[in-house]
Amino acid sequence: MTVTWDPTRYGQFSSERSRPFVDLMARVDAQEPGLVVDLGCGNGPLTLSLAERWPQARVVGVDSSVEMLDAARALDTDGRVDWVEADLADWDIASLGAAPDVIVSNAALQWVPRHLPLIETWVDALAADGWFALQVPGNYDAPTHALMRETAVDHPRSGELEAASKRFGAGDPSTYLQVLTAHGLAVDAWETTYTHVLDPEGASDNPVLDWVSGTGLRPMLEVLEDEGEREAFLAAYAAKLTAAYPRTPAGVLLAFRRVFAVGRKA
Repeated sequence: MTVTWDPTRYGQFSSERSRPFVDLMARVDAQEPGLVVDLGCGNGPLTLSLAERWPQARVVGVDSSVEMLDAARALDTDGRVDWVEADLADWDIASLGAAPDVIVSNAALQWVPRHLPLIETWVDALAADGWFALQVPGNYDAPTHALMRETAVDHPRSGELEAASKRFGAGDPSTYLQVLTAHGLAVDAWETTYTHVLDPEGASDNPVLDWVSGTGLRPMLEVLEDEGEREAFLAAYAAKLTAAYPRTPAGVLLAFRRVFAVGRKA
């Protein structure tokens, strides 16, 4: 199933979404890489931060979403990054024409089938002393997603919605550590649960729904093309989210677990 991404909706929580990337890249100590690759680059600002960090490097951003890449190219007014449209499941790292010194993948691999063997291929292609860094959401069992699936089961189109709710999944830190270590990397792997404070001003009726509408809910919205069907599903789901994520004096609190791994090639 092809998912249509909305860069504007995705960027609504840009500060919260960029924080794991910043924490990930803080563990990457590459000094003067010649080739830096961002797999699943999205709408571009984080990839452009790599170009700013390593101004001498050739930076390549790969993504399957035409909408996200259009937004990225619009941001890249200096033409600093090579933006490549490709599905990571099929993309050939040899197409770069050189061994990358840094490979980054931030919040993308959960959408990619069989991404562990792909990681092995990418790591093997690294230059000597190269770095590989990944971050994936580890929140598939969180109320945001559990309630999404629960609402889908009660819908007349439950079969289609259930299929759309499938994720290819994310491993635990130990899974990625073992894969990267087996391929000769010295690895640091960890997990962090962020407590995001959403909408402290009280401007939104349901900020958690706003959040998932830019990411995990997108495949289901693709199924519900009829406006009436979509609104009915969203109303039922939104009511469950409101109960699961009540407003506090600080705002609406969203706990979000993320999994990280950074490896350096010996």
